[in-house]
Amino acid sequence: MKITFYQPVHPMLKKYIEGYYFVEKDDRDEPVRYLTFPDNYFIVSACQNVALIQNRGWVEIRRSLSENLVIDFVSRCSVPTEIFYHQSVNEITVYFKPLGMYHFFEADDSEAMQEHIHVSDFKEISNTVINEPNRKKQIEILEEYWLSKFQQKNLTLAYAILTDFETELSIEEIAAKNNITRQYLNKISKRYLGKPASEFRKIQRFRKVLISNKKVKNLTELSYENLFYDQSHLIKDFKEFTKTSPRKFFEKVDIEQNNIWLFI
Repeated sequence: MKITFYQPVHPMLKKYIEGYYFVEKDDRDEPVRYLTFPDNYFIVSACQNVALIQNRGWVEIRRSLSENLVIDFVSRCSVPTEIFYHQSVNEITVYFKPLGMYHFFEADDSEAMQEHIHVSDFKEISNTVINEPNRKKQIEILEEYWLSKFQQKNLTLAYAILTDFETELSIEEIAAKNNITRQYLNKISKRYLGKPASEFRKIQRFRKVLISNKKVKNLTELSYENLFYDQSHLIKDFKEFTKTSPRKFFEKVDIEQNNIWLFI
């Protein structure tokens, strides 16, 4: 089974979509098992002719005896998750940047998004994309679809909070800056980002370390550059999100990949 990641081609889509990955059947048809780690994306996927079983921390995919197209939506990935494909399958997955998905679906909060995806025509277009044999054409069809669905929404406060989450300001200071209470800030975070403010920032710090470590190899530097209190704080969060220490993680995982996976 082959897994390939692509960034959006259209400049406007790059603002809202991190990228797509395509999973393809191959002749070997061998099982594939990998770990994926917490992130703040909203993820929607379409998988052809499968039976899917999932729980917190694991997803199992088998070929179905009947033809189908399974649509799956993830708005909160906060633990390392084991993905196990028993056989190779055909699948497309789209990673939306924080808040990006709201510009393509009618939903106005993360809980309603699941329903809106299933009543939309995403399933139909996904089937068309998967059945198209040419990769370039697949991406063209997919991007034409997103461009046709785009709508500019007024998410000013949510974007302001999202920007502030990238700073050294505390949650209390971010709330005061935006003239709201901490409780209301947390409500906005849960509504639009799918998780509490503290959890979102924790995952964001972890992901920034992955990017930073392409240049910096010292854990102390990584800690302070990414707003951890100290090295022990970094190690604690890393063990929570990866089940291993930072040093062991970086030894095993190729962080040059667009998506961070560990094949096991």
